[in-house]
Amino acid sequence: MNLFQPPPLTQYDLRFRFAGIPIRVHPLFWLMAILFGASAGSLVNLLVWLVVLFVSIIVHELGHAFAMKMYGIDSHIVLHLAGGVTVPESVRWGSGRADVSFNATQSIVVSFAGPFAGFLLAGLVMLAVAVSGGSIFVSTLFGVIPLPMARLPVSSYVANLVVMTFLWINVFWGLVNLMPVYPLDGGDIAREALIRMDPLSGLRTSLLVSAVAGFIIALLGLVLFNSMYITFLFGILAIESYQAFQMRFGSRY
Repeated sequence: MNLFQPPPLTQYDLRFRFAGIPIRVHPLFWLMAILFGASAGSLVNLLVWLVVLFVSIIVHELGHAFAMKMYGIDSHIVLHLAGGVTVPESVRWGSGRADVSFNATQSIVVSFAGPFAGFLLAGLVMLAVAVSGGSIFVSTLFGVIPLPMARLPVSSYVANLVVMTFLWINVFWGLVNLMPVYPLDGGDIAREALIRMDPLSGLRTSLLVSAVAGFIIALLGLVLFNSMYITFLFGILAIESYQAFQMRFGSRY
């Protein structure tokens, strides 16, 4: 089972286009979003979470889509149980069609474009706060992870909640997405970089790194964040990476 594979079409999918890019939202996306935001504490908090998460994931996937477009490849976006995925369209090849293949540099650029789009969105939110006369400051999570924070020059609880939620999702989760765990963007980047440095053993090393990093993050999610979502997601990804390693390289040891 690959949580990041696009699920089958359903009659309940929400479908629309943005900048000419087809976007499909599977019903399980909303279930994931609600479960993930279940600790929001109130209906207003949950609604803000759902809207900001929806916008942020679309912006993230649009980053991938625009990067693919830069290389002449069309794509479509699917939001599903594990978040979202941008799927490149096959290209015409002779009398038929063939799957797209990116080289290492293109793959790294496309992978990084998603988190970058989220960081850019967070920067625009902070710019809007600064222009409006609000305050911006940086806090640290566990004294290590820098997290920008902002407050509007108004006392509106909802408006400030929207700002902070945008920053939390696009900065914190953008950094999490860059962890070297496959098939997250950081896992793709690490795999391509390791293969480039060591064509013979790079893939094997990337799968081991992915399994170990996924296991560590799953533990941190449980112990530090008390998040069953992080624990479940990264636990599954760690297991999948280890199984992929065993299937491909296990018999050699």
